[in-house]
Amino acid sequence: MRRTLVAALVVAATGLLAACSPAAEPEDSIDSSATSGAAASGTSPIVFAFVCRTGSSDRTETYTTYSAVWEDERTECTAERITGTEMSAQQADAVQAAGGAATLEELAAGCAVSGTAPWTAPVTDGRGASVAAGLLAYCPGHPDVDELRAAVATHGA
Repeated sequence: MRRTLVAALVVAATGLLAACSPAAEPEDSIDSSATSGAAASGTSPIVFAFVCRTGSSDRTETYTTYSAVWEDERTECTAERITGTEMSAQQADAVQAAGGAATLEELAAGCAVSGTAPWTAPVTDGRGASVAAGLLAYCPGHPDVDELRAAVATHGA
């Protein structure tokens, strides 16, 4: 009986140790291009990640919220779609307000940056006014929104 119990414990411990080996660890990076092969059903809103330069170097940092980008005061970002199949009502309204002057990705990237154009620059032409209209519709909570509103008002005056 005692010998059987010891043998059972050794087998159980060996199984646990094998499960904790490095071979059982997940990959350090996830291949974002991989798919499950399952067809998507239904719709979900488009969500972006923001890849921003971290100064004058070629180094970048990726963010998943506008507020995190604003906190780090990034001035050069791109928006990369990470999920979603359909524009939200707000996204569609923003693209429509931009009148073809900017894509959804361009508006999302524009919403990420702060302390720089287009938020702090004068609106000088029709295209700039259209982009500004799209940004104001897409990100009304932006920290520089008052400056952009003033630039639009000055342009329209």
